[in-house]
Amino acid sequence: MSLDTLNTPAALIDLARMQRNIDRMQTRMNALGVRFRPHVKTTKCREVVEAQIAAGAQGITVSTLKEAEQFFEAGVRDIVYAVGMAPTKLAQALALRRKGCDLKIVADSVQTAEAIAAFGRTHGEAFDVWIEVDVDGHRSGIPPESDTLLEVGRVLAESGMRLGGVMAHAGSSYDYNTHEALVKIAEQERAGTVRAADRLRAAGLPCDVVSIGSTPTALTAEQLAGVTEVRAGVYVFFDLVMHNVGVCETADIALSVLTTVIGHQTDKGWAIVDAGWMAMSRDRGTQRQQHDFGYGQVCNENGAPIDGYTISGANQEHGIVSRTGSPDLEIATRFPIGTKLRILPNHACATGAQHPEYQAVSADGSVHTWPRFYGW
Repeated sequence: MSLDTLNTPAALIDLARMQRNIDRMQTRMNALGVRFRPHVKTTKCREVVEAQIAAGAQGITVSTLKEAEQFFEAGVRDIVYAVGMAPTKLAQALALRRKGCDLKIVADSVQTAEAIAAFGRTHGEAFDVWIEVDVDGHRSGIPPESDTLLEVGRVLAESGMRLGGVMAHAGSSYDYNTHEALVKIAEQERAGTVRAADRLRAAGLPCDVVSIGSTPTALTAEQLAGVTEVRAGVYVFFDLVMHNVGVCETADIALSVLTTVIGHQTDKGWAIVDAGWMAMSRDRGTQRQQHDFGYGQVCNENGAPIDGYTISGANQEHGIVSRTGSPDLEIATRFPIGTKLRILPNHACATGAQHPEYQAVSADGSVHTWPRFYGW
């Protein structure tokens, strides 16, 4: 296939950009002396993960047990399910482990740890459990200095479960946009997680793995003493939020949506395209940042940004292309009906989730279809 033969809207992966992103991250992790475990929730695509593993990644991180099932069937054995374990999902986790999957699960409360322990004892399974640590108040986890950290560790260790280590995610790193601020939050993430591990060990509890990670902190951390592995996901595609954070250029963004101009409202300076929020997602993550890209940055068919033009509005299957500031009253001449455009997304994870497959575009212009996983 080629771009000319694709139906629109279509999710495109620029393979040259993707490979550069993979190599950049893996080279950095190698230099910092830690193993790299990519988070595959961004792509949920076997071919992408194969490229990450070929570059040196060791194991993967998933956000759903369905992802774990799909990637285990595709040959990946070492998997961390990095979401707090719901007791109702323990049977699904057990089934994966019984098939030979080296699945690690997560707890961040005594109640969850007790539920895992009770289920494990009943079924004769020593689950490998990591404790989630809260390093920045972003979402989940136990503060490094909390007594609950040691309580959870004891519940797991004394019940016959395997206390595998600690993990953290500095999600608040998305709120910054200077190198200095990102370096600071990266060190906060590292220090807090290492401190949690040290406290567990001082209490006589095992803690082999110290796992941290977000794309901004992975790309700005100056040293990772005490850390054994890093997790990051959106780096493989990047997106406009990451561009605003300051860890990539628009030329690094490997995911885009191919769309076709289908009409105009010339008095408003609008071109109408067939990529609405069903193709782009409703994610407006750049709205709260220093540069609001609407529903996405408009590029020409070859992927070069057209400065000042964004998807400024979206309905289910209609997108509105307009110029920031004064309306472009010549927009029908600039973008005639039938014009193909590429739209860079605010949030690659959300935009990818709108599509059942990717169209992987090689440097020679050839296109191959890569399926995408769904479900929980």
